[in-house]
Amino acid sequence: MAEHQVQSPLPGIFYRRPAPDQPAFVEEGDAVTADQTIGLVEVMKQFSEVKAGASGTLVSFTAENEGLLGPGDVIATIETD
Repeated sequence: MAEHQVQSPLPGIFYRRPAPDQPAFVEEGDAVTADQTIGLVEVMKQFSEVKAGASGTLVSFTAENEGLLGPGDVIATIETD
């Protein structure tokens, strides 16, 4: 099977949850679709959704929740169908 790496579209803080009291968008091992949101990147109080970009199984997150990202940094790996 092939792998797809989800990259950060911009610099900022990565969040796996829509809000601190909400469950994560997706967990490792979950099936995802290409247009499914897997996290958010915040830049100056503006939040951008990060989409999976490929359908398959989310194998792992490389980015830490609330971790700092640069543009192009790998956020997660998806094993494609």
